[in-house]
Amino acid sequence: MITSEQIRAARAILRIAALDLANLSGVGVATIKRVEAGPGIPLTQVRTLDQIKKALENAGIEFIGTPDDRPGVRLRSPAARPDSAE
Repeated sequence: MITSEQIRAARAILRIAALDLANLSGVGVATIKRVEAGPGIPLTQVRTLDQIKKALENAGIEFIGTPDDRPGVRLRSPAARPDSAE
């Protein structure tokens, strides 16, 4: 599981708008905004959260910690990204 705060932080690191994340994840922009609105683990379908998480990971985000223990995000090094051309 990931938290709303992690999703917002990941978008900030990537410098993408909610609309961009919606397009990357296949989740509606209204849903992205709703998921990010509250604290902690969003009250949404697990499938929706998985789509968002996978899109952010594909863009280079690594989720660290757990929702209860120092949740965070960091940008993977370019060599560790699936889209890097090496």
